[in-house]
Amino acid sequence: MAAPGSLRLLQAPSFAAAKCQPVGGRASARRAPRPLFAVRASAADAANRDAVLKAFRENRALKTSLRLYDVKKRGLCYTAFVCCFLLEGGATHVDIACDKDLVKLAMDLTNLPICVSSVDPSAFHSAVQAGAKMVEIGNYDSFYEMGIEFSSEQILKLTRETRKMLPDITLSVTVPHTLSLPDQMRLAELLEEEGADIIQTEGGKCSSPTKPGVLGLIEKATPTLAAAYSISRAVSIPVMCSSGLSSVTAPMAVTAGAAGVGVGSAINKLNDVVAMIAEVRSIAQAMELAPRIVSETLRTISY
Repeated sequence: MAAPGSLRLLQAPSFAAAKCQPVGGRASARRAPRPLFAVRASAADAANRDAVLKAFRENRALKTSLRLYDVKKRGLCYTAFVCCFLLEGGATHVDIACDKDLVKLAMDLTNLPICVSSVDPSAFHSAVQAGAKMVEIGNYDSFYEMGIEFSSEQILKLTRETRKMLPDITLSVTVPHTLSLPDQMRLAELLEEEGADIIQTEGGKCSSPTKPGVLGLIEKATPTLAAAYSISRAVSIPVMCSSGLSSVTAPMAVTAGAAGVGVGSAINKLNDVVAMIAEVRSIAQAMELAPRIVSETLRTISY
């Protein structure tokens, strides 16, 4: 989910619409690992990172992306409903727009680690100060719709900027599906060297299933499953398979090598909270995740 105002990046020369270029030779493109930007991390920082990464290390992460752009119009009740379905459904992380006010609202209603997404590294700082425990360079769909693609060099630049500004935050980076699979693998390797903690795949939006039912669900997930399989064998950090997944294909992602899955459109297309809970729970159960217990605070909120 791109942060509010991040579209201003479209005017920047580095984000001009262009064909993605392959990563250059690894010998010339290789950068120094994270110690280049290292600062002393507090015990609290280390504990936060361990907590955020725990589900990934156990190959059971379920990150749910939510569209909360109009939360201020819908109000606290809507936010409470959303957080309730996440908790009841079994999600381990929640991904929202990079907005400090949204982070504060979510922090009041859930103890799940909050991830914020943007392609503007400068937007992350205020969200992290508000309580976000993970940042993600990703959610490129809105740019793809405008004919804008991200090259490997651009993604590496955003990663370096983010890691330099926030050396201790858990950092996830999405590898664009517009790159060839070999280039996705090479980019993932370079992102690991730059200090990324998690590599996320995508591709569901570019897939057009030709079959109905289960066959169609598998067809739709094929690009992101292929990326997860390939990238997980190229890097040593966790890979999160995202985009176009369902309760049918989420277990396939873990079998393919992913440490977790990310879901968004499968639940955001639903307008009923009960249906949202059922969908998240269906994916969690398919991954053999135990639903969380909803806090009394959420149960007593008047909707």
